[in-house]
Amino acid sequence: MNGLLKADKFKSPWIIAHRGFRAKYPENTLVAFQAALDAGVTMIELDVTHTRDGKLVVMHDTTLDRTTNGRGPVNGYFLKELKKLDAGSWFNPVFASQHVPELEEVLELVRGKALINIEIKPHPDDIPHPADAIERQIIELVNRKNAHDAVLISSFDRNILEKIKLLKNPPAIALISRDPADSSTITFCRRLKIFSWHPSHTILSHEQVHLMHSAGIRVFPYNADTPEEVKRMFDMKVDGIISNDPLFVIDWLGHHKAA
Repeated sequence: MNGLLKADKFKSPWIIAHRGFRAKYPENTLVAFQAALDAGVTMIELDVTHTRDGKLVVMHDTTLDRTTNGRGPVNGYFLKELKKLDAGSWFNPVFASQHVPELEEVLELVRGKALINIEIKPHPDDIPHPADAIERQIIELVNRKNAHDAVLISSFDRNILEKIKLLKNPPAIALISRDPADSSTITFCRRLKIFSWHPSHTILSHEQVHLMHSAGIRVFPYNADTPEEVKRMFDMKVDGIISNDPLFVIDWLGHHKAA
């Protein structure tokens, strides 16, 4: 295990499904991830947090209110309590059977079909676990599932990425950013041997893509969903796109390659 993705196995550009096929399915649920796989994505992106009993679950928000019929902080619930919640009806009643998945469930679903980008959010101050518990558990689970070369761990929080690199046998890592890259970004990425940089598509420029590519770092902008946004990103020669509507991006690429 060398901490690198099997990048050469997948053709560029990569299509990365943001929280699964979020445009048409309830985000971060098994049905959204399966739909993304069926669409033919290169990678699925998801968010991970802890339950009260320290289990890894897939959820973007720190609270349950927006995407389930539960209320309050995710880390205020035991896993068995979360499993009883409806995580799909908020999007459409047809998805009422969807629950909050464990990270292990998603690894099993995706195994061998695509890569996985696990985003770790800055930890809530009141999380009742050691500061690096999420990082350690993710790496232990990934290695136990022999998914080391199929996983990319990303975060906005540079301290989290620093912690991951100090742990035994970490997977590849990525830096997410809302701010343009500069020389200090390159220095940080080189020091930690960052695999990829994930900027907001709104702040990206040709110069930044060139800067990253010159340092051997891949560029995957996030939330590019419209024809104009997708065209602008690919005109910059990015390595792929993180999109809420991955099938649209795949179809767009197919149409423009054929043209």
